[in-house]
Amino acid sequence: MNEMLNRILKNWNILGNTTGSVWIIALSIVLLSLLIYFIISRLLIRTGRRSPENLIRIAWLKFRYPVLFLILLIDLIILQGLFSRGEEISVFTGYFFKLAIIFIISWFLIRSINLSREVILRRYDISEKDNLKARKIFTQFRVLENIIIFIVILVAIAIALMSFDGIRSIGVSLFASAGVAGIIIGFAAQKVIASVLAGFQIALTQPIRIDDVVIVENEWGWIEEITLTYVVVRIWDKRRLIVPSTYFIEKPFQNWTRVSADILGTVFIYTDYTVPVDELRSEFTRILEESGLWDGKTNVMQVTNATDQSLEIRALMSTADSPTAWDLRVLVREKLISFLQLKYPGSLPRTRIEMTDRSGNEPV
Repeated sequence: MNEMLNRILKNWNILGNTTGSVWIIALSIVLLSLLIYFIISRLLIRTGRRSPENLIRIAWLKFRYPVLFLILLIDLIILQGLFSRGEEISVFTGYFFKLAIIFIISWFLIRSINLSREVILRRYDISEKDNLKARKIFTQFRVLENIIIFIVILVAIAIALMSFDGIRSIGVSLFASAGVAGIIIGFAAQKVIASVLAGFQIALTQPIRIDDVVIVENEWGWIEEITLTYVVVRIWDKRRLIVPSTYFIEKPFQNWTRVSADILGTVFIYTDYTVPVDELRSEFTRILEESGLWDGKTNVMQVTNATDQSLEIRALMSTADSPTAWDLRVLVREKLISFLQLKYPGSLPRTRIEMTDRSGNEPV
C-alpha cells in the first residue's frame, strides 16, 4: 500500500514549483470538492422531501458522512502530493493514510448493513395487532446485524494492527503461547462467552422476539431490545429490566405472545350461593359487546369452584393483544361488581351465623 500511495503522490509533482501556486491549487481542490459534495447533498435531500420513503434519500442519510470523510481523505492525499513535490512520504503519513482507508471502508460496510436492515424491515409493521411474523423478522435482523457489525469491527482492528510491522512481529513471536493464553482467557471470560453464545441461540431458535409480552422475575413487560449479551424488558410502568441472554436459555419464563399476539383474559368473582348465574352471564356478555375491547371470539362464564362460604365464578374473554386484555379484565371486574351491588346485593359474599336455644331444637 505504501508503494501505491508513493506512486500516486509523485504524479502531483507536475502541478507547479512555486509555493504560492501550490497553495492556490490546494485551496481550489478542497473548495471545489466540498462545493460538489454540498450541491449533491442538497439535491438528494430535496428529492427525498418529495417522497419521504425514497430509497435514495434513506441511503444518502446513511452514507453522507462517510462520503464526506472519503472526500476529505482524497483531498489530503492530493495535498500531500502537492506539498511533498515527489518526495517519499513519511512512515507516519503512510500509516495515517492506511488507517484512514481501513476506517472509512469499515464505516461504509457498517452503514451498508444498517441500510439493508432498514430496507428489508420496511415491509413489516410491528405495530399491527397480529405482528408475529414482523416480530420474528425484526428479532432475527437486529441480532444478526449486531453480530455482523461486531465481526466487521474485529476484522478492521486486526487489519489495522497487522499494518504495523512492529506489532506484526510481536504477534508472530507470541503465536506459540497463544494456546495457553486462550485457555486462560477462556476461563476468565466464560460468562461473557456464554452470554454471546446465548445471544446466537436466541437469534436462531427465538424463544423471545422483539415486542413479545413476557413475565420475567415476576415482572410483566415487553421485550424492547435484544443484544448478544443482554435483553432489555420494558416493564408496564416504564421501568427497564436488564436480563442476561443466558437467563432465557437456562431459566423458565412466561411468553404470552410466543405463538400469536391474541390472548385470553380471566376474571374471578366470588359470590354467595344465591347469585343468579344466568343473569350474571348475560350481564357479562353485554359488557363485552359494549366495551369495544373484545375481539368477539371467546366469551365464557363458569362456576369453577364452590367452597363452604362462596362460589368462585370465572369469566373468560379474548382480546387482540395483552395490553387490551389487561384493560378489558379491569373493566369487566368493575362492571360485574357494580352489577351485583345494584341488582343483587344479597348475592355478595357473606358469612352466616345460626343461633339456637340451649336444647338445640329451634333457632332463635
